Amino acid sequence: MTVKVLDSVVLKRDLPEHGLKKGDIGAVLELYETGGVELEFVTGSGKTQAIFTLKHSDVRPMGISPC
Repeated sequence: MTVKVLDSVVLKRDLPEHGLKKGDIGAVLELYETGGVELEFVTGSGKTQAIFTLKHSDVRPMGISPC
């Protein structure tokens, strides 16, 4: 997966503990050599809903089919 800091990504699985569902869109804040990606998810009004780190495999770049 090729993403850069500030790219938008799509969540590939539900994260009910954060109130997020598969298909929600987040922004990449940081990329880690260990394979992690720090993300920020915001509400429709622009308020931060969650910031946390996931594996690259938990998200996909915008515009890439979820096949």
